[in-house]
Amino acid sequence: DHDQPQGHAREQQPRPASQPGPACDSRFRLRHNVWPGRIKRSLSKTFYMHRVVESIKANLLGCHGIVAVSGGADSVALLRACHELGVAVTVAHVNHQLRGAESDGDEAFVAELAAQLKLPFVSTRITLPSVGIEAAAREARYEWLRNQVGSWIATGHTADDQAETVLFRIIRGTGLKGLRGIVPDIGCGALEEHSVIHPLLSITRAEVIDYLQSLRQSYRHDTSNDDPRFTRNRIRHELIPLLKSFNPDVVAAVNRMAKQATESYHFLAFEAEKLLEKAEMPRAGTMVVLNREFFTSLYALTGDSVVYHPLCVREMFRVLWAREKWSQNRMTFEHWDFLTRLIRPYDDFHDANFPGGIRVRRVGHVLQIGPKR
Repeated sequence: DHDQPQGHAREQQPRPASQPGPACDSRFRLRHNVWPGRIKRSLSKTFYMHRVVESIKANLLGCHGIVAVSGGADSVALLRACHELGVAVTVAHVNHQLRGAESDGDEAFVAELAAQLKLPFVSTRITLPSVGIEAAAREARYEWLRNQVGSWIATGHTADDQAETVLFRIIRGTGLKGLRGIVPDIGCGALEEHSVIHPLLSITRAEVIDYLQSLRQSYRHDTSNDDPRFTRNRIRHELIPLLKSFNPDVVAAVNRMAKQATESYHFLAFEAEKLLEKAEMPRAGTMVVLNREFFTSLYALTGDSVVYHPLCVREMFRVLWAREKWSQNRMTFEHWDFLTRLIRPYDDFHDANFPGGIRVRRVGHVLQIGPKR
């Protein structure tokens, strides 16, 4: 949330603690009866902790990681949860220097919290360009975080953040890949070095606040998050409350859709990779070569195989662009869709230029794709 350049921050003092959630049921206690007593005791503070444990215990316990802490409620709650569960972490803070003394106040708050918890603390200050601040901040932040010592990087994104991200992308225009929202580097697989994970993605912002109140833990509030000039803020403060008047559980509904989109996209990407492997021929210098006759045979089929569906063919080209590290920044749906037409046997196109200096040529029975010479 520090990507927005305006506003001020203030430290939030917790209100009187709310009633703790229900204690662990017998099945939960039985399943985790080998845990240290301090972890079991932490679970009784609020029901929030039950689901945090389910999110992080399998991957985080037993290895050292990095928790990115801005000072806001979400990241502070994540840090406190990791600390309560005995997870070995380094506290990392990036000062984007967008709000002057207020940004410095965030850094000081996080440093003090790390000291109170007796956890190692690292921080950095970055200077951002005057345009494209949000993207530049994100790129610089993760580049720095990945240079720190740790098996994983955890951020405090919540279910509310997920809903806001998906709605933002829908408004801007997106496809199945964008509907996934915030996607961690891992699902249920093994951690890779510097995997980015989001243990709170199933937790709502209200549960985060409830948990912090139970700990009487203060946090910082960036008032630029209240500025209606930013689309994401309008989604948070205007659109989602409006949608809740139609469906009070709209945040959960959008999160379910994002999960289903993730599952569908994984299947689609797998099929697209297989399609590319079958269609690709030896390179012609720097040019990638695809066998158009392979696609011609697919289009001639009357079967119901998914591989020749335009959706899968478009994704095949995205896989190719990503593999070759060609820029996709200015590639639109129309561009991807036009690529599917270039492989069809009945469309009379020969050459086409695409954003990022990529040229596609029809040469006999093949399609050549690569940077312009």
